[in-house]
Amino acid sequence: MLTGEIRNQVDAIWNAFWTGGISNPLEVIEQITYLLFLRRLDELHTVEELKANRLGKPMERSVFPEGKDPKGRPYADLRWSHFKHFEAREMFGVVADHVFPFLQQIGGDDSTYAHHMKDARFTIPKADLLAKVVDMIDKVPMEDRDTKGDLYEYMLGKIASAGQNGQFRTPRHIIQLMVELMEPKPTDLVVDPAAGTCGFLVAVGEYLRQRHPEILRDPKSREHFHHRLFHGFDFDNTMLRIGSMNLLLHGVENPEVVYRDSLSQDHAGEDEKYTLVLANPPFAGSLDYEGTAKDLLAIVKTKKTELLFLALFLRLLKPGGRAAVIVPDGVLFGSSKAHKTLRQKLVEEQKLEAVISLPGGVFRPYAGVSCGILIFTKTNSGGTDQVWFYDMQADGWSLDDKRNPLLPEEKLGALATGLSGEEHAKNNLPDVLARWAKRSSSERENPRTAQSFCVPKAELAAQGYDLSLNRYKEVVHEVVEHQSPKAILAELKQLEEEIQRGMVELEGMLG
Repeated sequence: MLTGEIRNQVDAIWNAFWTGGISNPLEVIEQITYLLFLRRLDELHTVEELKANRLGKPMERSVFPEGKDPKGRPYADLRWSHFKHFEAREMFGVVADHVFPFLQQIGGDDSTYAHHMKDARFTIPKADLLAKVVDMIDKVPMEDRDTKGDLYEYMLGKIASAGQNGQFRTPRHIIQLMVELMEPKPTDLVVDPAAGTCGFLVAVGEYLRQRHPEILRDPKSREHFHHRLFHGFDFDNTMLRIGSMNLLLHGVENPEVVYRDSLSQDHAGEDEKYTLVLANPPFAGSLDYEGTAKDLLAIVKTKKTELLFLALFLRLLKPGGRAAVIVPDGVLFGSSKAHKTLRQKLVEEQKLEAVISLPGGVFRPYAGVSCGILIFTKTNSGGTDQVWFYDMQADGWSLDDKRNPLLPEEKLGALATGLSGEEHAKNNLPDVLARWAKRSSSERENPRTAQSFCVPKAELAAQGYDLSLNRYKEVVHEVVEHQSPKAILAELKQLEEEIQRGMVELEGMLG
């Protein structure tokens, strides 16, 4: 957890950027990302220096060369530990004129991060703002992975709360729910083909650290964790930088986070490569047939991006691989041939396991579309038996544009425990997990009026593979007890007699 002091520092920096003329929160975090990377480079160089001194040998891997840069500045001045002590105006000149040109041509770090920094642009407009940001970042305890990760997540939250570029950020509690449902394994190869800020990949890393701590003690497992487990694609270079830095600050040394237009590129070499897909791909887009990968069109002939992404997930997964992905409701019940064909493939050729309906406002304020979570396993040989449906009504936050928490922090998220009935009505996530674990047993006995229930494959086929929950859910009608006809007639007779008496009394008064 971040301290209030660090949060206040970040808020102050954000306000300083705003008043300094940078109003796009995405640009703010991009500039901070560059500075975090520069600090990391200096720390790498320092480690190599200490190692060389201890062994009495030359440095094996020098980030900052000896001598001077092309403009005559000593390379040593380009190190974080040096320029952070400079007066503001000198620091500004060194970073703008020497550090960033060096960053763009760096060869000292062959990681994915160095690759994404090659087109780095320095846009901080004022020397005093740069000095303030450097001072703030320097005070963050970078050896503490939790603090680094929380700091960056807090900054990413500001992108969403600002209402700009929020589409890149799926709510953390929804990500956590999906990761808990899928239970990633230390041997998995995880991919998000619409990675954005890499929230799903970060959550997988945190899950594995907590549930499988041995993964970082065994050399072979640790190598897999840092270099082969995490894969993310995006066609926005800013997102690639931000996403890869998010992973770095959460302790992943060298993930594969690469530029790829997932729907328009050939997937040779990527086919059946991954064991787990977690994604929230872009909705409501449309591509030309000419610009769409032919291998995806072979699965489903469509221009709609939400359907093409589902086809992509099937293409990327190994047989036996699993997927939990967010889709707009239209995918679940759309009536076009492409919609029906893809749903039929999921049900008949793969193993469709669950459809979780999400509350309508879960992506507010930047998207109001109704969505659901699809969970399936690629088999290429069928396997769908009963599909588990869950009608999620609340996720712990208000479903308006403000998205305020409805419960104390310890009662939010998928792992909250001890919720009362009233609290469950505000946060269904723990109940989703609890019921999911029973989907092959007691959940199959639930009536269609329950919040979750199972539907057999034959019924799905009979309904044209419609996957909308409301197609199968039964509404509880209020039972009203009616009187017997005999009792009703007796009441009417009594009422008639009372009216007659009243009429007689009225005539007597008037007579």
